Amino acid sequence: MFKKIFPFSAICGQEQLKLALILNVINPGIGGVLIRGEKGTAKSTAVRALAALLPGIAVVRNCPYNCDPNRPQYLCSRCRKGRIEVTHRPVQVVTLPLNATEDRVTGGIDFSRAVRKGTRVAEPGLLAKAHRGILYVDEVNLLDDHVVDIILDSAASGRNVIEREGISLSHASRFVLVGTMNPEEGELRPQLLDRFGLCVEVKAIANKEDRVLLMERREAYDASPQDFIMRFDAENKRIAEQIVRARHTLKTIHVPKHLRSLACQLAIENNVAGHRADLIIEQAARALAALKERHEVTVDDVLEVAPLVLCHRRRDAAPPPPPSSEEHDQDHETPPENNQEETHEQHEHPHEEQAEERDSTGIQTDGEAPPEEGEGEESNNQEKREGRREKPLEQVFPVGETFKVRKFTAPKDRLFRRGSGRRSRTRSARNQGRYVKSTSSRNTGDVALDATIRAAAPYQSRRRNENGLAVVIRPGDVREKIRERRIGNFLLFLVDASGSMGARGRMVASKGAIMSLLLDAYQKRDRIAMVSFRGDKAVVNLPPTSSIELAARYLSEMPVGGKTPLSAGLARSYEVLRGYLMRDPTARPIVLIVTDGRSNVALGEKNPREEALELAGRMAMDERVRFIVVDIESPGLIRFGLARKLAIALDAQYFRIEDLKADTLLNVAKENIR
Repeated sequence: MFKKIFPFSAICGQEQLKLALILNVINPGIGGVLIRGEKGTAKSTAVRALAALLPGIAVVRNCPYNCDPNRPQYLCSRCRKGRIEVTHRPVQVVTLPLNATEDRVTGGIDFSRAVRKGTRVAEPGLLAKAHRGILYVDEVNLLDDHVVDIILDSAASGRNVIEREGISLSHASRFVLVGTMNPEEGELRPQLLDRFGLCVEVKAIANKEDRVLLMERREAYDASPQDFIMRFDAENKRIAEQIVRARHTLKTIHVPKHLRSLACQLAIENNVAGHRADLIIEQAARALAALKERHEVTVDDVLEVAPLVLCHRRRDAAPPPPPSSEEHDQDHETPPENNQEETHEQHEHPHEEQAEERDSTGIQTDGEAPPEEGEGEESNNQEKREGRREKPLEQVFPVGETFKVRKFTAPKDRLFRRGSGRRSRTRSARNQGRYVKSTSSRNTGDVALDATIRAAAPYQSRRRNENGLAVVIRPGDVREKIRERRIGNFLLFLVDASGSMGARGRMVASKGAIMSLLLDAYQKRDRIAMVSFRGDKAVVNLPPTSSIELAARYLSEMPVGGKTPLSAGLARSYEVLRGYLMRDPTARPIVLIVTDGRSNVALGEKNPREEALELAGRMAMDERVRFIVVDIESPGLIRFGLARKLAIALDAQYFRIEDLKADTLLNVAKENIR
């Protein structure tokens, strides 16, 4: 039967991708390849095309683990006991579904046999099917972390271990691992990223002539696949023969000692963690030398493969060490010019911060700093203030520097939810996720056979066996699996856009923090909404949506000015929450309030701050919602701590902007402990 697979040699461009794939099939010890980049850049086409040109493999007939008859030391227990019959088949490309469960990947008990015959027989998983072939994992960064761990452990050790539902066995599982991902949708954990031997950044072809050639070849292939494949048959055979020869000569390749030193030096210069990069540079250089039909690795081989090994392991250099005590003393003796300038500015406007704080107490209620000295008589100043009350001065500040935010999630509960994402763990309402326990409740139809048999076992002697089954199961014995997976959350941003935010660069830093949280929400597959408050009201800038781009645009264009109606902001945000929870009662909203806690406009007749705290206390009674307060009060000798009081009233988690950053050793340690 003719197979319609696009020829490997006909793929335009993507030379780095094709080289990385070829090196891995020559030397699987490299550890696979991670392909990062855009959709529609021939990632899956290249993988399937490469498998099609590889020579077939000998396997034991009817072996579910694809045992190699020429390597008896790796035969499974079944093949060791029986008579071996040899057959040949093509190299397989096994695609791992995004919703694959742990038992589907590793294998587990054969449920139908267990019930019919009362025997525990293992049912092979995808790792058995991929043995001696290619395991293709699309969107690897969206898989549950524990599934990725299993795959990478098998790829590194060459064996798959099944320890579940009364079964304990292992079998060979050697495959070329190919993972793809879009970095905009979230990165892999550094520990998992490092486990991929090579990494290729793929992009659309920039050269116009090559793009035209790509179009012509695709049209020719669609018009007559068989004729098109025959055009490139000779070139495909040449590549296949080259790979076969390289596999045979790989063991004879010599690596001079000075090139090992070069590999180590490249790893050190790129600040990689651990020693895996050094080892993989050597393995990839050996494969490249074998591909070029040489028996010794050269400097050019090392330099050609090093970018593929280092691009996903490269780290920024560590900051310089702090100055010694002598240097510190010298610094104090001769203060730099910029410090003098800062001191001069502070003396020039000594009351700027005090005026800002006066605004928060309600004495000065226009949301603006007092006029500077020398602007005119008191009557003129009064006219200017009245003019500002009629039309508050508005400014649009740029978005400050972004950063990677620390981990935050919604607390676990017992509700079953649908959806996908990467932020919070929840019980899955579908047959997806990790099997963590069983239940007698009948909701999903996802039967937990191990728990069902255990429940039925004590009653077997008293039950009449009418169907000849090994185990007689009654409806009351049936147990279902409870699975856990990660889903996204609904994040509501409540942003203070009053006039005091314009002082001392507050809004620039605040927009940077919000943008960082938006980027994190995009990676975690969250839905978001945005409410801002200023003047005498709060407005919904963005209703619930999954468009982070739209939120980023609203954030960059958000004006600042006027008074601080914190109560109105809280009330409007709760209206948005209530509407969202009516549509989706199982949602897990997280409200991120970015403010300094000041309030000088009330909804009623009460003191503005007292009213806001009372309203916050009522909102905290809704246990479905989690609140996070991000305090943007300027640092200084005098801090009012109003945002912290708001956090206490909301029973919220409290952060300053600097606390949101995830790059401190303390946060890293806490996240690893979890």
